[in-house]
Amino acid sequence: MKALIPAAGLGSRFLPVTKAQPKEMLPVVDRPVIQYVVEEGLASAADEVVIINGRDKKAIEAHFAPDVELVSMLRERGKDDFADKVEAVGNYNVTYVYQDEPLGLGHAIYCAHEKTGDEPFYVMLGDVIVPDNAMLPRMQEISDAHGGASVIAVMPVPQEEVSRFGVIAGAQEDGDVWKVESLVEKPAVEDAPSNLAVFGRYLLSPRVMELLADAKPTAGGEIQLTDALDALLREEDMYALVIDPEDGFDTGTIETWLATNNALYARKGK
Repeated sequence: MKALIPAAGLGSRFLPVTKAQPKEMLPVVDRPVIQYVVEEGLASAADEVVIINGRDKKAIEAHFAPDVELVSMLRERGKDDFADKVEAVGNYNVTYVYQDEPLGLGHAIYCAHEKTGDEPFYVMLGDVIVPDNAMLPRMQEISDAHGGASVIAVMPVPQEEVSRFGVIAGAQEDGDVWKVESLVEKPAVEDAPSNLAVFGRYLLSPRVMELLADAKPTAGGEIQLTDALDALLREEDMYALVIDPEDGFDTGTIETWLATNNALYARKGK
């Protein structure tokens, strides 16, 4: 099983910072955002993490490349702790495919179709952090309990904010598990079927790649993952894992990136 991390976006909300530095390389406490995501993928059932990168975002690839000279220099200076960290990151099982046009999340995921083959796969949005790495294993448990069904993570949001998100319609099955009936993108507050917003972690059946192969651009002229998931629901069951807001962090805006740094730094100090 592969874990896919779409990371080819422009990071326009952080400009001019992201003019030369990928958004995914912005630090959260002691490492870049994307390192948290890669480590989460490696801690799951995935045997390989595939970053869907832009060809000009070389800093991401440099971060995960071995650097023998730096490691050697650090050890010579007695900084073995730093050397160990640099060496470990350079040995992570990370590979790359490229999205050459900004045609949406669905298109980015399909760029990795040769990697996933006919297996299920994870999708992990590159600006979302799950520090305890427990979410993907729990999603795998739910999938296994339901015959290999697709599972998406959702998070409760204030009712007045549902129009900012994609939310699910469905019914609670047991505890933190819902059976999904439909996905509604940015509904009006009065029309929202729930307050459970899609959170950026997915365990998807191989049928999703087949649907993306034939997908046409829709909203914003982009190929949307949501459209493929809507089509999947007409053929297969799908479930949602309801997560606690303290279990995951969105770093996609300046405000949420700062809040994530503050929250995780406070945890580190405990």
